[in-house]
Amino acid sequence: MKQISVILFVATGFLLFGCGNDDAGTGTAVPVADTAGASSSAEQAALQIQDNYMRGIIQEISQDSYEGRGPGSRGDDKTRKYLAEQMAALGLEPGAADGGWDQAFELVGVNSAQPDEWVFTGHDKSLVLKQWDEFIVGSGVQSERAELNDAEVVFVGYGIQAPEYDWDDYKGVDLKGKVLLMMNNDPDWDPELFGGEQRLWYGRWDYKYLSAAKQGAAGAIIIHTAPSAGYPFQVVQTSWTGVQFELPAGDEPRSQVKGWVTEDSARDLVAMAGFDLDELREKAYNRDFEPVPLGVKTSIGMNVEIERVQSGNLLGLIPGSDPELKDEAVIYTAHHDHLGIGTPNAEGDSIYNGAFDNATGVAQVLAISKAIKALPEAPRRSILVALVGAEEQGLLGSKYYAANPTFPPGKIAANLNYDGGNVWGHTHDVTFIGLGKSTIDEIVTMVAKEQGRVVKPDQFSDKGYFYRSDQFSFAKIGVPAMYLDTGTDFIDRPPEWGREQQNHYTEVNYHQPSDEYDPNWNLDGMIDDALLGFWTGLAIANADQMPTWVPGDEFEAARIEALQKSQ
Repeated sequence: MKQISVILFVATGFLLFGCGNDDAGTGTAVPVADTAGASSSAEQAALQIQDNYMRGIIQEISQDSYEGRGPGSRGDDKTRKYLAEQMAALGLEPGAADGGWDQAFELVGVNSAQPDEWVFTGHDKSLVLKQWDEFIVGSGVQSERAELNDAEVVFVGYGIQAPEYDWDDYKGVDLKGKVLLMMNNDPDWDPELFGGEQRLWYGRWDYKYLSAAKQGAAGAIIIHTAPSAGYPFQVVQTSWTGVQFELPAGDEPRSQVKGWVTEDSARDLVAMAGFDLDELREKAYNRDFEPVPLGVKTSIGMNVEIERVQSGNLLGLIPGSDPELKDEAVIYTAHHDHLGIGTPNAEGDSIYNGAFDNATGVAQVLAISKAIKALPEAPRRSILVALVGAEEQGLLGSKYYAANPTFPPGKIAANLNYDGGNVWGHTHDVTFIGLGKSTIDEIVTMVAKEQGRVVKPDQFSDKGYFYRSDQFSFAKIGVPAMYLDTGTDFIDRPPEWGREQQNHYTEVNYHQPSDEYDPNWNLDGMIDDALLGFWTGLAIANADQMPTWVPGDEFEAARIEALQKSQ
């Protein structure tokens, strides 16, 4: 069933009409009287997406004077002021509910004084782990003290409860007051089980800690491996030390302590109890797995500094031109924050500039906004530009917007998110994280074809990118969402060159002070991806109907509920 009945596909100068009960993806291109002019105007507007404009934004907000754009910091304030000025200069209207640019929200900063050692005892043995090299730990509560007192460690496999897959690692075992030792990722050996190699939310650290808290656990420890996390342990070291920001606590369950240990440390820990880590993991690969008490206990305590700060989402609005559809919106997002000032690297640099992550995404979204504003008439639906905060702390800014939206969820046609840009040049392909989940697929595929490119699904699917950036916050409230990412098939480059560049970034620069602007970056690929987002958003904004999730998708029920509430 064709879900989008009319798509203004201005790249080819046609209106694409849906064909009744034909299969999705079919349609008839029909010339109409005014498309030549509309196409010409849109093509002229698209020329606003330029290297110099995006490069200037990247350079500006990733320089040292912005102090890494840590939430609630001076750099955060400076960033938001600068971005509001850019939105005003583009002619956007303030989009926050109070009539301003800034949708402010409060953050609670939790700075745990991590102890130098973490001691585990049992079976007449003792294991002492060293902070930084072997473990990273933080408070799970927003209070001035977090501690475990003689709590038993229990191995719980993946720590997943997923009724739709007939999977329950807990089996009803009473785990109140325990410390849960759990594997990262989710089961990945069967395409019909947890999406196979594609990591779902069940495989993400935020799900793991939440899952443990729901069991009443006093603490949770994730076993880190580079393959299961999607990044090396140095990312845990830099991302989970210093101030950790959260939205103010509600009545949700919380554990006292949240930690990570290296694989070797976990191996030594379970060996104390007479187990082999590989054998335990082998058992956890089965549905009939049950929690394994290790007979090992641990105590740990941390003083915690609590501070309350303000950050915000920058919201810029382009009101729609259609009297009936302007109360609906297409939302472009990119997160403006990074990690701020943290642990110095070997060169003594302590500023985590976040040039790639995510000054490049901010630059693309602003460039798209500039192009849309250059149209002679605004799209039928409204366009909301949301440069959100505190993404690196757990998608907090987009999570806040999703809980306090300026458009009802059922009136949000789609979310198009940018997190990282292609700084290596033109590609034959583009990665669509979320491909196969919604009818946005049809539009992206058509526009990419006009660019001479092919659309591919997440090419690093084991890293779970759909659940790691801001489109996830929108998807959870039912909004069809996409995240465009860099392709891997680079023009005039060897076949594996693209993957090598992206893997090098992850292994060396991701969440490190070395994520700095490089004047040698080639932004041609960023321009291509921004153009793809421009045309896609324009098509969605001008279509008679909004996109939908494919039947049976994990977010379909939330969409149905949102649509019912908006009627």
